[in-house]
Amino acid sequence: MSNYTELLVRIAARACDDEPTTPLTGTLPAPLPQHTIDRAEEQLGFKLHPLLAAVYRDLANGGFGPDYQLLSLTDGPTSEQAVECYLQARTNHAGTEWAWPEGVLPILTWGCGMYACVDCRSDQGTVLLFEPNPGDPDAAWWIDSPSLAAWFEHYVNDTGWWVKAEEGEDPDEMAPWPEAKERAAD
Repeated sequence: MSNYTELLVRIAARACDDEPTTPLTGTLPAPLPQHTIDRAEEQLGFKLHPLLAAVYRDLANGGFGPDYQLLSLTDGPTSEQAVECYLQARTNHAGTEWAWPEGVLPILTWGCGMYACVDCRSDQGTVLLFEPNPGDPDAAWWIDSPSLAAWFEHYVNDTGWWVKAEEGEDPDEMAPWPEAKERAAD
């Protein structure tokens, strides 16, 4: 198990530098107690990546991050919650060519049906981009970042593809996620 203390401190500093997220208090949403995370993992049927669990437990229940901000894990300040989003995707698309891969938790919506997702089954917590808009389920999954730690580093340092896109630059090419079909069949 990795110690994410230093990275969590940098994420917290960046989140506090961003505009306040909670309208009434102007502060980050409260972190979640471990028993709430445990209950969420039971609902999901898998453990969160350790860094993601640490973010929700030690920093905040979403409400910060790039663009539309990190989803709440469960009830919280964002209009979508990660657990609910995952369960709906798994149920609504089961048995179709758009079946949602097991263990891939949406953590942020980019709008227009696009999500940043963490592969909680990978040791590194690979961050994936789900981009359904071209209409081809075989080309909807991309590797955004090889690890959740690297993805948060991009957030902290303003170096993610989303920054380049916002500035009118062409983002770096993302590699397709080769496990998408196999994992969706799980």
